[in-house]
Amino acid sequence: MSNRIEQTWYRKPSLLTALLLPFSGVFWLISVLRRYLYQIGVLSNYRAPVPVIIVGNIGVGGNGKTPFVLWLVPYLQSLGLKVAVISRGYGAKPPHSPFLVEKSTSPQVGGDEPCLLAQRLDCSVVIGSDRKASIEYLLANDDIDIIVSDDGLQHYKLARDIELCIVDAQRNFGNGFVLPAGPLRELPKRLNTVDLCVYNGGQSAFSYQLKVDGFFRVSNDQPVQRVDGEGIAVCAIGNPRRFEQSLTQQGIQITNSAHFVDHHKYSESDFARWHAQSVFMTEKDAVKCRAFAKDNWYYLKVSAEPTAELQHAILELLKNKEIIHGI
Repeated sequence: MSNRIEQTWYRKPSLLTALLLPFSGVFWLISVLRRYLYQIGVLSNYRAPVPVIIVGNIGVGGNGKTPFVLWLVPYLQSLGLKVAVISRGYGAKPPHSPFLVEKSTSPQVGGDEPCLLAQRLDCSVVIGSDRKASIEYLLANDDIDIIVSDDGLQHYKLARDIELCIVDAQRNFGNGFVLPAGPLRELPKRLNTVDLCVYNGGQSAFSYQLKVDGFFRVSNDQPVQRVDGEGIAVCAIGNPRRFEQSLTQQGIQITNSAHFVDHHKYSESDFARWHAQSVFMTEKDAVKCRAFAKDNWYYLKVSAEPTAELQHAILELLKNKEIIHGI
């Protein structure tokens, strides 16, 4: 049923949409009231002793936050800042919280996105639902100048210095309704209050494109110069269409596809029906399939390539917030 509801979010409103609208009204009222209570101080928030950058969105499902964080952290480091990342760790089952995700941490323990961040970045990645506890853990165990929060735009319990909202330029805001009739956690007017709205794709000055870095073997993370020209496209991300378009642009003929819900926990049985056929997936999927991957399973590695205007806007934000000086 949940999958059926999600399918209506990016189509014209239907009868099911209309039936869900009263629930959306309740969701909207609660979210607006909650934010207002934080604004007037009835509910208190935590301000970290170091600056916090939120990289989030106003909708559910993948909008491209992870590739952007993978670019943002090294960019901040290039400015001389000592960076750490915090994440709620959706789907993770750590032995304790907060939990430091390391390069060797399994996705069952650390979650798919935090594990990918830990493997690709040269900084601490800590997960936990209590962001204050995560930050205090980092400050007690590491020398940190700035925190990047992967998601958390609606986590008003955590004060923030900069809000960056990622928007998928292909899907935008779906049917424009909040949950459950639509994909939004907040209405689009929320974008008027963020520091910068960053578009994944599209022609906006403040956007980034996903640059293909090549195919890698899932089983060992090694680059592959030549892959089979056809195979199965498998993914558990918010926008499967974008991934499949990327495969097609790389000359891959997709003979079949399988879309799982975001953050799906893969097992060998998910692939049993395809036997010897080649399988293509995203890097986020590959993190969860490495333990049982076959030699002809590949992932397409991509990286965010921001416009010069976006880089300049972020630099100016850092200056205006007095996070950096003299650059």
